[in-house]
Amino acid sequence: MAAAAQADAATARREAAGTLADGTAVEAVTLTAPNGVAARILSYGATLQRLSGPDRNGKVADVLLGYDDAKDYAEHPNFFGVTVGRYANRIGGGTFALDGRTYRLSLNDKVNSLHGGARGFDKQSWRIVAVKDGSVTLALTSADGDQGYPGKLDVTVTYALSDDGALTVTFAAATDKPTVVNMTNHAIFNLAGEGSPMGAMGHRLTIPAQAITPVDANLIPTGALRPVAGTVFDFRNGRVIAEGLRDGRDPQIVVGRGYDHNFALDKGPTATPQLAARLEDPVSGRVLEVSSTEPGVQFYTGNFLDGTYVGKHAHVYRMGDGIALEPQKFPDSPNKPAFASPRVDPGKPYRHVMIYKLSVAR
Repeated sequence: MAAAAQADAATARREAAGTLADGTAVEAVTLTAPNGVAARILSYGATLQRLSGPDRNGKVADVLLGYDDAKDYAEHPNFFGVTVGRYANRIGGGTFALDGRTYRLSLNDKVNSLHGGARGFDKQSWRIVAVKDGSVTLALTSADGDQGYPGKLDVTVTYALSDDGALTVTFAAATDKPTVVNMTNHAIFNLAGEGSPMGAMGHRLTIPAQAITPVDANLIPTGALRPVAGTVFDFRNGRVIAEGLRDGRDPQIVVGRGYDHNFALDKGPTATPQLAARLEDPVSGRVLEVSSTEPGVQFYTGNFLDGTYVGKHAHVYRMGDGIALEPQKFPDSPNKPAFASPRVDPGKPYRHVMIYKLSVAR
């Protein structure tokens, strides 16, 4: 089923995308802009399966790590392009207190709860509830107690591609009792093209942040803010990722096996999306600008990709083959009163708007 559109406007095409092992049908919606940028979204995990665009010579390539078949996202999960929730990133010890009650969450990262737990939003089938010109909205209901979280949560994610190729992702959630919510997309990018043999470590990254939230041995923030000035975490004026990736003189690089850290954005939380990161591949000329309403962005260099994941076009993914830039609230915020609160109450819904803007530097 295709949504009708003018020739100079973004379009949407809905189609079957196979089945999971249990027989659940998966659907896909492909959004295409007049400038050649296109995005494909799967109903399983509300997953951004593909994001493609031209390089400076007009050659189109998919810039996302992932799988060709929808069933592989269920059978070999690694968060490629998925919607993560209820709580993106880590909650230390898998516990938090709210209004005097302690909640114990599903543990799936040593002693932590990661990206919503063992069966987070990325491992569930979403309902496609609307397909319009250049956009798709998916919905999910998370029951009270799901993965240990309080409150029934009604969630939607909308992907909307503008005519000039900017993909806006809007996360919204409403609860019937106090809870915590922190949602984002876990796309892993290689602007040279997925599977490029040179990987993504030659990309130039800019993050407008004066500080990171340093982590302990379990990758949980200590609660402090560490200035980036004079360190390999200083991306304020742009730097090539590989320059600091293996600098063992910085204990944060050692504990993270590279970059796997939250940057406290100078802008803080904002009513409208503002720049969180800019990524550029000097070879292809592709540029990705990530904007968000949230106060932080997690920068991750694929440190746990170890060659055991066989992705699109039978490419074997290894560390450095792509990077994630995940706008969000700070990790472990429910346990860190100094961090922006992730609390959501009845009648006061959650909303996070982020934008992936793919373009070409001339």
